[in-house]
Amino acid sequence: MAAVISDSPPNPSCKIMTFRPSMDEFRDFNKYLAYMESQGAHRAGVAKVIPPKEWKPRKHYNDIEDLVIPAPIQQIVTGHSGLFMQYNIQKKPMTVKEFKQLANSDRYCTPRYIDYEDLERKYWKNLTFVAPIYGADINGSIYDEGIEEWNIAHLNTILDVVGEECGISIEGVNTPYLYFGMWKTTFAWHTEDMDLYSINYLHFGEPKSWYAVPPEHGKRLERLAQGFFPSSSQGCDAFLRHKMTLISPSILKKYGIPFDKAPANENVSAALLF
Repeated sequence: MAAVISDSPPNPSCKIMTFRPSMDEFRDFNKYLAYMESQGAHRAGVAKVIPPKEWKPRKHYNDIEDLVIPAPIQQIVTGHSGLFMQYNIQKKPMTVKEFKQLANSDRYCTPRYIDYEDLERKYWKNLTFVAPIYGADINGSIYDEGIEEWNIAHLNTILDVVGEECGISIEGVNTPYLYFGMWKTTFAWHTEDMDLYSINYLHFGEPKSWYAVPPEHGKRLERLAQGFFPSSSQGCDAFLRHKMTLISPSILKKYGIPFDKAPANENVSAALLF
């Protein structure tokens, strides 16, 4: 895990990198994060970490069906030609079991697809049809007690100091959030809260996909979005932080905005957002 010293910045193409730490390397979160940065992982905006096989954050998930999703949201998407706005409508509480049944129903389930590219095409083609339900922003973690490595509830970073020594709790920033998704549930283009790093772990279910624009090109994306969504831009210069704006890869390609994408599979990927 030795860092490579070079005169040129690492990862010049700003592509999403995948890391496979050993268990020994995995035990020290801050040290491994520093190693990832030394390799230029942060330049992509997202990095994937595949945990060692012996690491399991939870022994089983058959005991969370009664967990309540207090404020699920229905995601209404409007727009066309690769440019969309997303609006959230709060629904009544439901359990994880009820959500799973809904997600697997004929109305909401993932369509048949040949490969990742085929599914991606179907996503952008059908974005405005059949608004999905998202179990978002649920306070808490389902890591087993005693998990020390990469425990999202206890990462041993400076944010833990803010909570433990200053007594300040910022939900979703220095406290963990849970999310339950289904086909087409989406986090719109955004930068992370307070421009901090973020970490996500996919416990179970179908793969999820990440799109990332390298941070050094972030202002270009913001200017592009301002041009396409002038009314939103006039109301707030930082309107992308509202997490309502969807711009398709075809639009990014057309206007020369660099980006990369990566699927994350259950139980094998932690995604770090820079």
